[in-house]
Amino acid sequence: MMRIKWLFCLLVVGLLTLSWQPALAQEVIDFTVFWRPALAQEVVDFEDLTLSPESFYNGSDGAGGFTSKGVFFNNSYNPTFDSWSGWSYSNTTDTTTPGFTNQYSAFTGSGFNGSSNYGIAFTFSPGDAYIDVPTGFSVNSARITNTTYAALSMLNGDQFAKKFGGPSGNDPDFFLLTITGLDDSNAVVGTVDFYLADYRFADNSQDYILDTWELLDLSSLTDATRLSFALTSSDVGSFGMNTPAYFALDDLTLDSSTQY
Repeated sequence: MMRIKWLFCLLVVGLLTLSWQPALAQEVIDFTVFWRPALAQEVVDFEDLTLSPESFYNGSDGAGGFTSKGVFFNNSYNPTFDSWSGWSYSNTTDTTTPGFTNQYSAFTGSGFNGSSNYGIAFTFSPGDAYIDVPTGFSVNSARITNTTYAALSMLNGDQFAKKFGGPSGNDPDFFLLTITGLDDSNAVVGTVDFYLADYRFADNSQDYILDTWELLDLSSLTDATRLSFALTSSDVGSFGMNTPAYFALDDLTLDSSTQY
């Protein structure tokens, strides 16, 4: 009888031993993704504006400006002299003809990334060209380049303006675009400088006249409701700046307060 009890106890202990296993340590990997809504963007590429091939709009209809993708570009046209200031838009592709008759061509020969249309600004005095940012948007960036008229004038000189660098190539010339952001009360919220040409380097091989569409970061002007454009140059005469006061703009990118 004692032998049976002893065997029974061994069996119970064995079963308990076989049924118990230590718990395994566990590592919980948290794959939680924090989702942040992206801001919608509007790219003002001027392709919504209609032009015949190799043509331009310069405000000759007296409208005082035009709107592309909700952004207003000012224009002032003088019918007596067939002259204008502010903004025009164009799709002309002439990169070789110097002088005033070719004032509407970007030096790249097209809009950004080979597109057709782009904006042209003529701003001899600060504020001659400005852009009004629509409600609910803020500026992010833009593509900027020279016009053929300004670039060839700086490269070779003309009857009004000098060749950048001078005869020796050592003159520290420059052509500077300054963009000023203004808020609803016309107070300055910031400025962004961008050199369209720069010959101030000690090494002349670094001197340049911009001939590509360069990306300009405007995010520091996010609180601006208006952008005002001004050009300055090292080449100045008794009547002001001698360098043709033109530049080209494309793909103005705006951030919307609307999230998706």
